[in-house]
Amino acid sequence: MLPWVLCLLLVFSVRPAHAQRPVDGMRAALSRADSVIAGEIDRGFVHGAVLLVSLNGDVVFEKAYGHARLYEFDRSRTDTPELLTVDHLFDLASLSKVFGTTMAVMLLADRGVLDLDVPLYRYLPDFRGENKDSVTVRHLLSHTAGLEPWKPIYYHADQSGRALAYVTSLPLAYSVATARHYSDLGFMLLGAVVERLTGESLDSFLERSLYGPLQLETVTFRPLEKGHTLIAATSHGNPYERRMIEDDNFGYKTDEDPASFTGWRNYVLQGEVNDGNAFHAFEGVAGHAGLFGTAKDLSVLLQVLLNKGRYGGSVIFRPETVNLFLKPDHTGSGLGWAMAPDIIGVEYPGAFGHSGFTGTHVVAIPELDLSIILLTNRQHGGPLPSGYYPNTSGLFSRIADMIVNGALKQSAE
Repeated sequence: MLPWVLCLLLVFSVRPAHAQRPVDGMRAALSRADSVIAGEIDRGFVHGAVLLVSLNGDVVFEKAYGHARLYEFDRSRTDTPELLTVDHLFDLASLSKVFGTTMAVMLLADRGVLDLDVPLYRYLPDFRGENKDSVTVRHLLSHTAGLEPWKPIYYHADQSGRALAYVTSLPLAYSVATARHYSDLGFMLLGAVVERLTGESLDSFLERSLYGPLQLETVTFRPLEKGHTLIAATSHGNPYERRMIEDDNFGYKTDEDPASFTGWRNYVLQGEVNDGNAFHAFEGVAGHAGLFGTAKDLSVLLQVLLNKGRYGGSVIFRPETVNLFLKPDHTGSGLGWAMAPDIIGVEYPGAFGHSGFTGTHVVAIPELDLSIILLTNRQHGGPLPSGYYPNTSGLFSRIADMIVNGALKQSAE
């Protein structure tokens, strides 16, 4: 591990000249966080990570650890290991829900094109049936629509249109508007709503209306098609998802015949979305997964929200739209964004964030004008003997607590 002084030189050499250096409280917190992550890399808990911290609109820490790729498909060490840099894109997994779909819905609501509270069938006419008529866009955003959490859609459809038809046809699993049941299916439907209202694909709308105006060069779906070559590797095929179908005691009970799907990938995934539904059924662009990006560009999107919709002199969202989406409801979370401490890993009033299955985590605290991003490639070492991947939520909570306390000390100094 680099000495702390040299690390600071590396970090601040790439920051704007006007950026504020952290004072003693934050500097000590960043030093501890740096040591913790480096230690987890050294012991092989994860093999690659990027930590970025922004305070008062300035990046005060940005560093990459470990490797973007270290193993072949058989999990033997590759002859050409690839060191991770801050410019590597990560498969963001469910961060796609907030940095992609939720922000697309925010744009449409902000412009008056979309009403959060009309029945969903107004936008997706085929979404009808018992109790479905009462489901709204707001219910989808807050995970209170009563939809199944997950289904292997690729057993039933191999193109986006067929996938949407299958999801639309499924019955509800829970009562509407009563409790939060996290659902990939709800965000698949939200992605379709965006496409119906804009006449564009989800990725094209986001590029034209959000990422392009903000000059974000790495936040994208299907990065290989866009010419990106610096991408962190994720899983070795899809062993976890395959077990979800083969073993009803592994979290989900499914009716699909495990042997009837023959499309399992037998190579290291690097630039292809890990999520099977996003890859096989939605061709890489889905409302629930498929987005890739760097911590640096994600920090810009978080700062837009911390700035109440403004960035660099431009107005992206009206302040009232930001407030609406970040207002906790009866479940304790906002629209799209999670706000409950046990979900985001930080207990602080007004904090919002999200995580992704590939080992990606973000949190922002408006009162402190602080954002923390930890991106890892936790799947690259393969599943643990239990079949699960290393749980990076605890690591993120430790790091975030250190940094929040450092920000509090800095504000007092």
